[in-house]
Amino acid sequence: MAELTHVTPATSLDEVVEILERDGAVIVEGLVETETLGALQVELGPGLEAAGYSESGYDGQKTKRLSSLFQRSPRHMTSVVLQPQFLGAARRLLQQPTHMWIGKVRMEVTPSIQVSFTQAIRIDPGQGRQPLHRDDAMHLWRHPAPPCRLQLMLAMTDFTSVNGATLVIPGSHHWDDERAPAYVEAVPAVMPAGSALLWSGGVYHGGGANTTDSPRYSLTVALDLGNLRQEENQYLAVPRETVLTLPEEMQRLLGWDRCPPGLGQVETQDPHQLLERTQQELATKPRGANPLV
Repeated sequence: MAELTHVTPATSLDEVVEILERDGAVIVEGLVETETLGALQVELGPGLEAAGYSESGYDGQKTKRLSSLFQRSPRHMTSVVLQPQFLGAARRLLQQPTHMWIGKVRMEVTPSIQVSFTQAIRIDPGQGRQPLHRDDAMHLWRHPAPPCRLQLMLAMTDFTSVNGATLVIPGSHHWDDERAPAYVEAVPAVMPAGSALLWSGGVYHGGGANTTDSPRYSLTVALDLGNLRQEENQYLAVPRETVLTLPEEMQRLLGWDRCPPGLGQVETQDPHQLLERTQQELATKPRGANPLV
C-alpha cells in the first residue's frame, strides 16, 4: 500500500507538484508557524466550541464544523492560503493555459483560481470513519481529467492513526468514475500540529475514526478553478433588498440556492435560508429600520 510522502517548507515547489501529480496528496510538515497556529486556535476555537454537532452521518454526528473562516480570522487565514507551497501548487496544477476561437482569432486563456470553501473541524471521541469521497464531486467533475481543486487540511492538533487523522487513498485521482473506494486502500495522514495535508480534488479521502478521549482539531481550505461560477456575479449585481421582492424560484435562479450535492452552501446550509431569515427580521423590525445591517 502506498504511503503519503512528507516534505518540509524548504522542499522545492517543483518536487511538491511532482508528488501531487503522482500521488494526488502530500504532507507538508511545519507549514505554519507556532504563532499563526495559536492565533487560529484562539480566533476559531470559541465558534467551533459553540457549534452544534453535524446532523448527517456523512458530516459526522460527533463532529463539529464551523465555516466562514475569513470572517472570523481574516489575517491568519490569509497567512495559510498564501503559503507558497499551497498557493504555488494550486496555480501550477489548476491554472493550465487553454485556448478558444473568437472568429478566426485563436486566443490563449489561463483561468484564475478562487477560495471555494473554508471550514474548521472538531472530531470528538467516538466519531467513526467518514465515507470516502472526492471533493471535486461538488462540481460533478468527471475522471480522469485535469484537476479543478487543490485542498489543504491544517492539523491544529496532532493527527494520529487513532484520533481521526484524514484517510487518503494515494493515486486515486487517476481512477475513473466506476471504481469505488475501500477503506483497506486508505492510509492515515499522520502529522504533527502545524503541518498540512495537500490533496487534489479527485483523491478519495475521509475523516478517520477518533477512538481516543480527546478531540482532533483542524481547518480546511479549498482553491478551485475560477471559471466554476456565474458569469455575472449576481450576489453583488443585485442588492439583497431587491432579491427579497422576487419570487422564490427567481431568487434561487440568481444563486440563492444550493446545488446538489452541496455547492453554494453558507454555514453548511441552503443560502435561501438567509433570505428567509432576513424577510422575517424585516417583518418584525420597526418601520424604517434596515434589517440588512
